[in-house]
Amino acid sequence: MNGWNDDSNSLFSWSLSSEAVSVGGDEALVCFMRQKEGPPSQLPQELADIIRSLQDNQVFTAGVGEVELLPSLGRSPYSYIIVAGLGPDGSIQDWREAAGAAAEKALGRGISRLTASVDSDKAGDERLALIRALTEGFVLGSYTRKSYKKQASARTRLEHVRYLLAGDLSEESLREVVRTAYVYAAATNYARDLTNLPGNELVPETMASEAMRLAAEYGLECIVHDERELLELGMHALYNVGKGSLYPPRMIVLKYQGLPEWNNSLGLVGKGITFDTGGISLKKAEGMEEMISDMGGAAVLLGVMKAIGELKPQVNLLAVIPSAENMPSGGALKPGDIIPTLSGKTIEVINTDAEGRIVLADGVTYAKQLGAERIIDVATLTGAVLVSLGDVATGAVTNDDAFLKELLQAAERSGEKLWPLPAYPEFREMLESTVADIKNAASNRWAGASTGGLFIGEFAEKTPWIHLDTGGTAWLEKKRGLDPQGGTGAMVRTLLHYILH
Repeated sequence: MNGWNDDSNSLFSWSLSSEAVSVGGDEALVCFMRQKEGPPSQLPQELADIIRSLQDNQVFTAGVGEVELLPSLGRSPYSYIIVAGLGPDGSIQDWREAAGAAAEKALGRGISRLTASVDSDKAGDERLALIRALTEGFVLGSYTRKSYKKQASARTRLEHVRYLLAGDLSEESLREVVRTAYVYAAATNYARDLTNLPGNELVPETMASEAMRLAAEYGLECIVHDERELLELGMHALYNVGKGSLYPPRMIVLKYQGLPEWNNSLGLVGKGITFDTGGISLKKAEGMEEMISDMGGAAVLLGVMKAIGELKPQVNLLAVIPSAENMPSGGALKPGDIIPTLSGKTIEVINTDAEGRIVLADGVTYAKQLGAERIIDVATLTGAVLVSLGDVATGAVTNDDAFLKELLQAAERSGEKLWPLPAYPEFREMLESTVADIKNAASNRWAGASTGGLFIGEFAEKTPWIHLDTGGTAWLEKKRGLDPQGGTGAMVRTLLHYILH
């Protein structure tokens, strides 16, 4: 059974087989192994002895992410054998990470074609979930960030994965599982690509152009409002944040209607600050280059809409992206300014480096005006979330615990970490202003991730709403597990699991 090819960062096709087949010289057999177990039964005796020796000497313990690549020495139809560790438990997430580590090891050796031996006691739906996790792992683990070096070496791309498994799973169910998993992971890699773009390549206008390209490719509806239309429509919050830049702001909307009527629609709102200097409240120079990732929320939304366009599910979905560049200039937003918003509420600007929540105020209101009945916003909103959760988990603030419970379950299925933050009334009181309806920052840094989220929630009002703060997870300083250095695409798969479950 054959799959497809896709011209994306992870070029990938797949097939299924119940027994080893004659293969070309660039193919490796991937076997999976739990800790404290013997070598996989698929290994020839000589190679099993090597793995056992590595275990005895604690060189290879089969921990999650541990990989050994061995030449087959003519003892196998495959040129190489890759043994990937599953840790002590072999959970679905462990299989996903093991596949990612195997793909990275293979590509690092120039191996582009893999056969994965799925020797598992799982059956039925559990076996399908395992195949899905492996597919996601292979595609996510094969991600490579674009290089701008003059002499950049061409990296091997993952071309084909064959699943070697026995059982009575139907071809149709396997085909659907692998296709869906591939689309989810490729959408994440696409979001990573966008997040990694340098600020001189991605500005609000080019982000709008990319949204229009997606719309044309997948039959989505796209609306883009320029700076003149922002003022006409009353989107002063977004306009004011972007007015200090040479590149004017844009409000970008993508709409997908998969139901006969436009109802029960979910609105996604993504922070699209293509570069954030902090504005007049200028950031420190150290680390500012990472602010190319301040549009990580927008990248997630574009990744989600790409996947939705490919899968065409029966759902109604809006993606609203307020996009701007936050720059200091003679015309920039200043601390102490009071600005109106699309909602009619006014904002006292305390800190121009708390600009993401300002543009999201107009984004959330616009999503409501366009018919969103539930809203999830995604934003690299605060550094405070790093203090609470490090770069390990995304923080969530909500006005609807039942809504958040469903999203937390989706995160569990995706393998991404999501943690709820408190939304106490005392935190909202910290945003009270004496001259405006709300101020954009508290007078101290206490509970910063919660207060930042609650500012956005002020504009959601009674609409069920969740805020996802990816300030720690959208960008990593060094690779960890399935997440590469740089843009991670965190929350693409969680949102897709929620939308399509």
